Amino acid sequence: MTARALPFQVLVISLQRSLDRRAKAESELHTVLLPWSFLDAVDGSALKNSPDEYKPLKVKCLQGYELTPNEIGCYLSHKEAWKRCVEKNIPTLIFEDDFVLAPEFEQTILSLINRPNDWNFVRLQGLYEVPYQELSLIDGVHLVKNIGDAVGATAYLLKPEIARTLINESSDIYEPVDHFLEHQKKHGMEFLAVRPYPVDITRAKSTIDDRQERAPVKGIRKRFRSVARALDRAFSKRPWFPK
Repeated sequence: MTARALPFQVLVISLQRSLDRRAKAESELHTVLLPWSFLDAVDGSALKNSPDEYKPLKVKCLQGYELTPNEIGCYLSHKEAWKRCVEKNIPTLIFEDDFVLAPEFEQTILSLINRPNDWNFVRLQGLYEVPYQELSLIDGVHLVKNIGDAVGATAYLLKPEIARTLINESSDIYEPVDHFLEHQKKHGMEFLAVRPYPVDITRAKSTIDDRQERAPVKGIRKRFRSVARALDRAFSKRPWFPK
């Protein structure tokens, strides 16, 4: 089976105005034979109103901070990619446009696609180094379970049924999308990863996510947040931070 005949799609989330990043993404993907296309990202900085999924007061109470406009746009962009996955009803490889491919990337993807029963969602990149448990070896590809939150959403592969669940659990947007992907208690799914990761990031400043390092929520703000989360768990049918 050739790469072009494989039943899957590759989407690269990128702002239309990010011409340099798009050129770099094209350059990376021209080194492989996988079919791909750009998905125009939601420009959070251009949003005139918050989307219905985002409730700023509740987010501030339950998180201790509000999301930035570009964090909201980034989440909406990934949500659109999940919708495309469901619409096409085929596995989908989702990139943000700041990726660098390792030499083994293409063979890793082909190995996974040819063994669809071994995975549902596979992380292909992570920001943080975390320990992991090896589960299986697929044509030299180490499929593992990360122990801890690697975060980052630069590259991952998922199936339509997983995309559908992510969409259903995103009726409210209240955390960065990469944190949501790691939020197992919320969406109820355990995701796998390939180690070593076949994708890295360019370390260039993101144009769809303006998140900065946040100071930890401490003191009275943290106590207030704990009370707010407890009340949400007690009275909400779909609590944001279930136990």
